[in-house]
Amino acid sequence: MKDLSAFCRLLGDDVRLRLIRLLGKEQLNVKELTAILGIAQSGVSRHLGLLRKSGLVEERREGGFAYYSLRPDGAGLARPMWEALDASLPAADEDPELRADDARLLEVLRLRKEDFQAHGSNAGQLVPGRSWAAWSRAHGHLLPSLIVADAGCGEGYLAMEAARWAEQVIAIDSSRDVLKRARQLARKRGVSNIVWREGRIEALPLEDASVDVVLLSQALHHVPKPEAALCEAVRALKPGGTVLVLELRAHGQDWVRERLGDRWLGFRDDSLEDWLFRAGLEDVRVEVGARLKGDPFTVLVASGRKAGGVRRGRTGAASSARGSVR
Repeated sequence: MKDLSAFCRLLGDDVRLRLIRLLGKEQLNVKELTAILGIAQSGVSRHLGLLRKSGLVEERREGGFAYYSLRPDGAGLARPMWEALDASLPAADEDPELRADDARLLEVLRLRKEDFQAHGSNAGQLVPGRSWAAWSRAHGHLLPSLIVADAGCGEGYLAMEAARWAEQVIAIDSSRDVLKRARQLARKRGVSNIVWREGRIEALPLEDASVDVVLLSQALHHVPKPEAALCEAVRALKPGGTVLVLELRAHGQDWVRERLGDRWLGFRDDSLEDWLFRAGLEDVRVEVGARLKGDPFTVLVASGRKAGGVRRGRTGAASSARGSVR
């Protein structure tokens, strides 16, 4: 009777119920569960410890990570009691919190799929060294020396990647605390060609025509007027310079407003294209950058070039700027 009472108390916690539900769908590690549930890593580890002790969850080590999943057999009453309780849970489309959990789970699985540290073919053959990060850095070797502005840089990960091939990166964010953390990380990694500036993307702390590239990665959906931010980016560009945007395609995940502070639920392809043209850019392109079947989030990649100056062809040789092609 005491064991049954203890197990009932174990399941009487909404976070643990959400955690068990997720582990019934996919085996996950602590870092992934932290991203999905939105609670501290220590809290996730504590809940997992209790669930492992109950016999409902098991741990498996792989590639330096501990992955957790529901035990197929369970221990004692654990599995049948959870199955009975699971049947009583509301459907995801009826519960905003569960719907948000499922959306974040799909995003975690998409990121996992893109992480090819130990990538295998359909036949299970390992292909060491196949890495999207390595390919992106290799492409940087093809680029000329540029002055790059990372507008809305956050904690600076993209800025530090760009610093590998750029002459200089100017990383801009409105949060002083975020910039402090980014600066510390850059110092720790020995990156010295980044200038950190506090400012909003709608009023960039940059002089007119002062940079070759403006990066806007997942930044436009945080501001009231994305069009104004794009116009600011064009103002700061040298003639012939490029605006490069990574954004979410329009979606219906309302939870991102409260959880992530998003003002916009992504953008339609044609709206993003129109704004780029209206900001004064030529050679505008909008295409899908990343998408996973069933994932509510699709990443769009968009770019446009400021008229004037000279631009480089695919081989790196300079060529005269041509008219806009839509």
